Amino acid sequence: MSKVLNFSEVEFRERVRKTKESMCQKGIDVLIVTDPANMNYLTGFDGWSFYVHQGVIVIADKEQPIWFGRGQDANAARLTTWLNDENIKGYTDDYVQSLVKHPFEFVADIIKEKGCDNKVIATEMDAYYFSAKAQERLVACLPNAKFKDGTLIVNWVKIIKSDAEVEFIRRAGKIAEKAMQAAVDSVAVGVRQCDAAANVYHAEISGTPEFGGEYTSLIPLMPAGIRTSTPHLSWTDGPYLDGDTVILELCGNYRRYHCPLARTMILGNAPQKVQDLASVVIEGMNTALDAIKPGMTCEEVERVWAKSIAKSGFIKDSRIGYSMGLNYPPDWGEHTASMRPGDKTILKPNMTFHMIPGIWLDDCGVDMSESFRITENGIENFTTTERKLFVK
Repeated sequence: MSKVLNFSEVEFRERVRKTKESMCQKGIDVLIVTDPANMNYLTGFDGWSFYVHQGVIVIADKEQPIWFGRGQDANAARLTTWLNDENIKGYTDDYVQSLVKHPFEFVADIIKEKGCDNKVIATEMDAYYFSAKAQERLVACLPNAKFKDGTLIVNWVKIIKSDAEVEFIRRAGKIAEKAMQAAVDSVAVGVRQCDAAANVYHAEISGTPEFGGEYTSLIPLMPAGIRTSTPHLSWTDGPYLDGDTVILELCGNYRRYHCPLARTMILGNAPQKVQDLASVVIEGMNTALDAIKPGMTCEEVERVWAKSIAKSGFIKDSRIGYSMGLNYPPDWGEHTASMRPGDKTILKPNMTFHMIPGIWLDDCGVDMSESFRITENGIENFTTTERKLFVK
């Protein structure tokens, strides 16, 4: 069966090497990776199969990781990963949603077979698709093992992107620009919100003439009116109304690499409060982006933003940005570095971030964002959409 790899085998091996290096530093012999993005990062595995138990076992003294998952998904592993067939382990369907057996009993059997049942084993305890039951079955089946928390080990390895990964995000940026233009063109008084969202979805997936897009890890967030007072609502089937504020937080995705982009629109006369808020957000974002240099810490970037908006009287009590890139639903963030007080992560070239210093008040909100790469002397923006309050 021929393989379809997004990256060279050399790159995948280097990712695994760095992961093993981190494992060694933490005294871990075996790492069980269940985060779909981390599975993809280490092996290339790509399938909408994360609703059942699956993962990758990284053993410190074994050359290749071992993929495990539902038997009918094993061919996806053969197609999309660089792994040899003997390192692809599919369990039978009687494990799926069973009350009498569990897929992590199958995983425990693999670990026993490899002679690792008395080793130090780490799991991603705080990953979205790893359950308490999975951990319980592993511990019960491997009584001689010592368990540790391996959450975010791979996440921190992947925070610095390769040049090939950066190019994928650049392509996602072109798709994001197209999706934002589709949103601005579609949103108008009297248009149903769901119809505008459908046009955004079309743009996100159809991509550009040179390359197509994929489903994004978050839905398009497109609240209107009073619903803009909170950040994570989307469209309804109602029409846009004269005077509505509309938030547009969209994304491009190329081969699972994301480029988020947010802007705010006003339909009809923009309330002065929204105009003032937009001016503050845009000025603060521009000031912070202009200040970024490698060697700064995340909290220093946030401090620049906070100083800029201090004179306005507006307050933002949440982070203004985070590391992003390769991911699957429900999130395009990497769960590592955040631009907020106390985060002393040092910015390095080829880290990629989404800065989104939105401010949400009791009756309205303004959301603007940029995705960018840390360069040797500043940043590279992934999109060129004008930073302004769009008025129609």
